[in-house]
Amino acid sequence: MTLPATMKAVLLTGHGGLDKLDYRDTATPQPDKGEVLVKVGACGLNNTDINTRTAWYSKANTDALGDGAEGGFESTDDQDSSWGAGEITFPRIQGADVAGTIVAVGENADPARIGERVLIDPWLLGHGDWLNPETSAYFGSECDGGFAEYTKVRSANAIKITSSLSDAELATFPCAYTTAENLVQRTAPRPGETVVITGASGGVGSAAIQLCRLRGCRVIAVASTSKADLLYQLGAATVIDRSTPDLEAAIREAAGGPVDIALDVVGATTFMPLINALRQGGRYSTSGCIAGQFAEFDLRQLVYKDLQLTGATICPPGTMHRVAGMIESGALKPLLAAAFPLEQLAQAQEAFIAKKHTGNIVVVP
Repeated sequence: MTLPATMKAVLLTGHGGLDKLDYRDTATPQPDKGEVLVKVGACGLNNTDINTRTAWYSKANTDALGDGAEGGFESTDDQDSSWGAGEITFPRIQGADVAGTIVAVGENADPARIGERVLIDPWLLGHGDWLNPETSAYFGSECDGGFAEYTKVRSANAIKITSSLSDAELATFPCAYTTAENLVQRTAPRPGETVVITGASGGVGSAAIQLCRLRGCRVIAVASTSKADLLYQLGAATVIDRSTPDLEAAIREAAGGPVDIALDVVGATTFMPLINALRQGGRYSTSGCIAGQFAEFDLRQLVYKDLQLTGATICPPGTMHRVAGMIESGALKPLLAAAFPLEQLAQAQEAFIAKKHTGNIVVVP
C-alpha cells in the first residue's frame, strides 16, 4: 500500500476556544521502532480533549469545566495545563479513542500485523512504576492522537479486535470504558452490592452501569430523567433526576438505606450527598468533576464511617485488553450518540459540551 505524504488532521494550535482547532494538511506520520501506523476509521471525543484545549487542568483555573469549555479560561497557567500537571507542546493532534486498521509498521514491529483491525489503548504506560505520570503518557495529549486520517502508536498499544461493530461504534470504547473499568475496579464491587453512579448518561457513566451489572451489582443512576429509558435498558434499577434537591435522601430511598459504593464523575455539590449516602465502610471513587472541582467535605464522615476514597485516572496494565475481550464477547454494548466528519470537530465538541447526548460522540475522517 502506498501511503500519502500528507493527510488531513485537526491540530490544536494552543490553549483557548474552539478557534484553536485547525483542520488542515499535515505530514503523514511515519512509524518509528516498535510502532505501527493506523489508518483511522473513527475517533471518539472525551473530556480530556476539552480539558487540555482549555487548560482547565491548570491549578490556576478556578472555573468549572462547562463555564469556559467553548471559549477557554482566562486564569490558567500553561506550565501545568495537562492531566499530569505538565506542559503541552503545540501544535498537537488530539484524540484518544481510535478504531482503525494497521497499514504499516516500523522496525521491530511484526509486519504480519498489517491489515489488523485495532483499538488503540490510550495509556502509554512506563516501565516499572506505571502510576508515575512522568513516565506514563496519554495518547492525544503527550503525543499526537487520532483526530487525523492516520496515527502512529507503539505496537503493544494497538489492540487487535474482532468484531462486527462499525469503526464509529468501536471508537466509543477506549477512553470511556477503560476509565470506567478502572473507576469500578478501584472499589472492588461484589455481587449483590448497591452502587450509585453520577453522570450516568455520559460515556464513562453509561459504561460503569454495564460494568457494575456484569459484576452482579444493583445500580442507581443519577442523570437527567429525559435519558432514563436508555439507562434502564443498560441495567439501572433506578434513575434519580440529577436536579433532585435532596440527593442523599433520594439515594437512600431508592436503595432502601445507605449504599455500598459511589462512583462519581460530577463532583462539586454532588460530592457530599454521595459521601453521606454511603454505609459504614463504604467506598467512593471518582474519575472526574465535570460540574466543578471544588467541594466542601465533612471529615467526620471519612473518619467515623471508615470510608475508602480513591481517585481513578491512570489505568493499570491490561485494562484495555480486558475491555476488548468484553467487547468481543458481546458483554459490552456501544452507545454511539452521533458521528461527525473530522472537519467538523469543533461542532462535535460543541455537541459534546452541551451534554444532551447519551453515550459517546465520534468523528470520522
